[in-house]
Amino acid sequence: MKAVLYEQFNAPPRLTQVPDPTPTAHGVVIQVMATGVCRSDWHGWVGHDADIQLPHVPGHEFAGVVQAVGSQVQKYKRGDRVTVPFVAACGHCPECHAGHQQVCDHQFQPGFTHWGSFAEYVAIDQADLNLVALPEELDFATAASLGCRFATSFRAVVDQGKTSAGQWVAVHGCGGVGLSAIMIAHALGANVVAVDIADDKLALARAMGAAATVNATRVADVVEAVRDITRGGAHVSLDALGHPTTCFNSIANLRKRGKHIQVGLMLGEHTAPAVPMSRVIAHELEILGSHGMQAHRYGAMLAMMESGKLAPEKLIGERISLAQSIDALMNMDRFAVAGATVVTEF
Repeated sequence: MKAVLYEQFNAPPRLTQVPDPTPTAHGVVIQVMATGVCRSDWHGWVGHDADIQLPHVPGHEFAGVVQAVGSQVQKYKRGDRVTVPFVAACGHCPECHAGHQQVCDHQFQPGFTHWGSFAEYVAIDQADLNLVALPEELDFATAASLGCRFATSFRAVVDQGKTSAGQWVAVHGCGGVGLSAIMIAHALGANVVAVDIADDKLALARAMGAAATVNATRVADVVEAVRDITRGGAHVSLDALGHPTTCFNSIANLRKRGKHIQVGLMLGEHTAPAVPMSRVIAHELEILGSHGMQAHRYGAMLAMMESGKLAPEKLIGERISLAQSIDALMNMDRFAVAGATVVTEF
């Protein structure tokens, strides 16, 4: 099969032929019909993820069609349209038994722990637990965007943040994760303040439902700007970028007893950001992480999409070929493209 392969970290990948995957007894092989190019893939390519063994095929947010089925798989068959959360679970550990597959003790992640979806085919184990059936009317490009950015944002805003109508939500960073969070929070009836450094991304944030925007390069103090807009601070705030500055601002712009959700990855030199802990203590703030979303929670998100309350297709930016994904991957740290870039041509 065709695949994008890199043999060294931070070195240009190449489009080449690699062996086709085969399913385990409990797994399937999926023909990839669309796959997103995500900043998490960039983190892996530069060497921030210890799970990656070289040579490696990246890609973790995808949708496609089941092509081969292991002998022990019961729920899925060849031809089924599916997607997969970017955190796949073992089904046997205490976290899985408690329904928390997104923090499975033995989790595996396509594009990180094994070869991913920048390829014509990808293998997924424990298919009955980890696959999500797709409605026929949902196109593959939109479905691919659900696996990481949109689903992670849904869990962050809904399950972790417990966002409700009328609350103020601040979103720091208006890339794919941030724009998804804005749309979801707006659909819940919250008032969203979007923060970024690019006017085109802030314009897209307003189109996704942001009630107010802050260009961080044009205000003296982002925290004070958000606190002024929200009349005292956000009830829920997300760092959707993953940077010490956005993490600090997201915590500091909360009102008393507010919730900070860390969604953007903090890797490499950013793993130990400064935290305004005195404010956390004095204001009884909550600091929460959000790491993907379980397959069994996709039903709530898909129902909101079916009703028209959520429209993740609006977040898709460029549609590119597998060959073009190489440049897209290497340039992810430039944040040059508004919306999610999705590979749709293999």
